[in-house]
Amino acid sequence: MTSNANDLSARTCDIALRLTKIPSITGSESEATFAQWLKGELTGFDDIWTTPIPGGAHARQNLFALRKGESNATVVLTGHFDVVPVDDYGTLDAFDVQGLIEPTIERLKATNENPLALADFESGDYLPGRGLLDMKAGLAAGLAAIEAYQGDATLLFMAVADEENGSAGARAAVPALKQAATDHGLDIKLVINLDAISDQTDGAKARVATYGSVGKQLVTAYVVGKEVHAGYSQNGANAAYIAAELVTEFELSDHLVESISGETTAAPTVLYAKDAKQGYNVTTPAAAFCYWNTLQYQRTPEQVLDVALDLARTAILRAEMRLTRSIPLLTFSELSEHVDKAYAAELAADASLALPEKVRRLTEQAWAASGRIAPAVILGFGSIPYPAVRMSDEALREKIEKAVEPLGIGAMNYFAGISDVSFYGEFSGDLKTIAANTPGWGTLFEMEEPAGYPAINLGPWGRDYHHWLERLHAPYAFETLPLALLAVIRAVAP
Repeated sequence: MTSNANDLSARTCDIALRLTKIPSITGSESEATFAQWLKGELTGFDDIWTTPIPGGAHARQNLFALRKGESNATVVLTGHFDVVPVDDYGTLDAFDVQGLIEPTIERLKATNENPLALADFESGDYLPGRGLLDMKAGLAAGLAAIEAYQGDATLLFMAVADEENGSAGARAAVPALKQAATDHGLDIKLVINLDAISDQTDGAKARVATYGSVGKQLVTAYVVGKEVHAGYSQNGANAAYIAAELVTEFELSDHLVESISGETTAAPTVLYAKDAKQGYNVTTPAAAFCYWNTLQYQRTPEQVLDVALDLARTAILRAEMRLTRSIPLLTFSELSEHVDKAYAAELAADASLALPEKVRRLTEQAWAASGRIAPAVILGFGSIPYPAVRMSDEALREKIEKAVEPLGIGAMNYFAGISDVSFYGEFSGDLKTIAANTPGWGTLFEMEEPAGYPAINLGPWGRDYHHWLERLHAPYAFETLPLALLAVIRAVAP
């Protein structure tokens, strides 16, 4: 490496360790104060400001830092600064990177719980610490690249909160980013998300730029049964049984799997399936609620719902044959006019309830208000959607691939985990179907259409994030990544 490259690597490492020392756990006061702390640390920018994020127990903010160039052609470098909790570290200081190395090695030697992690740490190429991999090393590489850049392009650094929960930071950043483009005359050519990728082998699958991000829709089913004494079970419709047929039909269904160029989404799986009974009696359950994790590459929300309806019809047909009664299938949009808006606002203010539980309660309320007769199954969506996005400009992708190839960085179509890229990138569809079929849309949470910018992910790699053995591959993060970011900036906005 040249001395300049050595300086860049050292600078990236220094920034990463300083960022990691600040806890910024999702939902905590330290997350809420992080943006202002970082604002005070940054130098060399023409303008630095923060914007509010609605909701949350603390007043959170996103941070924007603009370095204006001779050209309005702009590259945005962004990532989240919140980190998951640290209970799994026990008595170890999860944010002291250097101080963690020796006790972590000692603990692994004593327990032999993870030979690969021990070998990694003993190699000297990996560093521990909560949030260093996911994803403060990415933020550090972005800041170091901005400092080192000497061209005419305009660069905008954007650090957001809450990615580990509901991406409230990225969702709030979309309108703020559009406003910044208007206020400062920015021609946004590319958004680079700096999130981490995990690889349990040699890192080849993680040393990549991804040109899209997988989508996620949480499909829900609220099942209304016809309760009856268990001694006369043939006269009722057990909601738990109907739900079981749905769970059987949806589980790992290849109808909700997509494959593109050798990349395949994970099959759907049930994340929750429970009836409404609170205690023991001999009456069959009156209602049940289920939801499934589904992932997309190119399917629109309308298509996801259509496939889910087909699967539900197959499951319901089996239930109808066994119960010898009709079970209507509805979508939530058919009940939405019955939602009590005051009740929705009350649920929105209750921080103790998870979003899918709020959705269940609103569906239950709307069903009761509709006056319809049981049994029935109501399909909808139960969480914040992550739209599937992918860069459409193949010529731009080719420029980026060519720029980073000499650094050993490959290409993938989709970032495998859900990411904030979903809110910045190009979405082939719209949110109308999701909005119509998500109870409390616009009240329980707010969301605009994805921004529609060309967007990629290019960040560090390592292993075991969200675990006490979270570790960063330091040579790539500190040496290769900032050089790659510089190469992309120069290729996109010369």
